Amino acid sequence: MARIVVGIADMKVSNNPEDILVTHALGSCIGVAVYDPVAKVGGLLHFMLPDSRVNPEKAKQNPYMFCDTGVPRLFKTCYKYGAVKKRMIVKVAGGAQMMDEAGHFNIGKRNYSMLRKLFWKNGVLIHAEDVGGTVNRTMELIMATGEVRLKMPGQEIKIL
Repeated sequence: MARIVVGIADMKVSNNPEDILVTHALGSCIGVAVYDPVAKVGGLLHFMLPDSRVNPEKAKQNPYMFCDTGVPRLFKTCYKYGAVKKRMIVKVAGGAQMMDEAGHFNIGKRNYSMLRKLFWKNGVLIHAEDVGGTVNRTMELIMATGEVRLKMPGQEIKIL
């Protein structure tokens, strides 16, 4: 088994059943795991912010930083490996309220809201999710099965 780490503002796609894609420290950031069970293709995106319009230059340098530029790249890259949109299983985690007890910025909520809007516009359903709260999460996509596992501090592993 090869563990492939998806960093913050990063994305990885695989069609190798030996791979496990993993991203750590999903606080207000959101992890989006997609998997096509027929093509056996999947990907994991770890985005930080909802909207690239706040910094178009940064979005050009790293589209994975933002929901509105990262998510389309995730899907398009999976398509190149043979994935088909209507077969893709989508699972989402993160969007917590971190270091913002008063809720001034609500980055996690804004990230999740932008993701829902983007999916709604494009006819994409979320099959499972674990979002919100005040806990950070580690998210794994097991390429052999498409299973998504979440690890939270002091909790059992949760299967999405």
